Amino acid sequence: MEIIDLSQDIYPGMPVYKTLPQVKMSIHNTHEEWDGIPANGEGTVSVHKIEMGEHTGTHVDAINHMSIEHVGKSIDLMPLDMFYTLGICLDFRSKGLKELITREEIKEAIESEGLNSIKGMTVLLCTDHYHKHFNTENWPSGPGITAEATRWLGNEGVPSFGVETMSPGVSGISNREVHKVCGKLNFTHYENLINLDQLLGRGVFRFIGLPLKIKDGTGSPVRAVAVFE
Repeated sequence: MEIIDLSQDIYPGMPVYKTLPQVKMSIHNTHEEWDGIPANGEGTVSVHKIEMGEHTGTHVDAINHMSIEHVGKSIDLMPLDMFYTLGICLDFRSKGLKELITREEIKEAIESEGLNSIKGMTVLLCTDHYHKHFNTENWPSGPGITAEATRWLGNEGVPSFGVETMSPGVSGISNREVHKVCGKLNFTHYENLINLDQLLGRGVFRFIGLPLKIKDGTGSPVRAVAVFE
């Protein structure tokens, strides 16, 4: 069995989307404090205090995040089988900054994988944007999916799709509508995935991206992985 990690590290100063909360970490308890011995400087950390938003790093959106009419459809109420599925990764590394990925391009890529159906599968879109632009001025300007392509994926019965970028659509062009389509069709997406290039050309795998059980949560960081048996 081979397990490929698809998740970003979480650390203070990491990129976050627009005005979302910055990540803050501090030492809450030390081993020296617990053992009642003098500390050398700050001491060695035993417990961190972490402050961050639900949509930090590699994460999945809840349906209630998509638009106001979905209030109540929180991450803790979403079926677990949405986050434990078969998966396929499609190659869109040719896409440049702010370029759109269309329905026809996704259909063509799926056909090239020899798949007759993607129902029940998580569809990952590799653009290599993470390797090209992570933590640079171009990081917020990655490629993204169109609303039409999102609607097609939802109608094909996928529980989710995933991207390397901070948003599934292109900000200011398709991103808001992509979220609304996901909410309307009751499926979701993952953002800030990494290592998708390691999945290309390898066919179907097991995708796991379980969220934290945050009561009334609008999303959650995940430890997303691809598993090849």
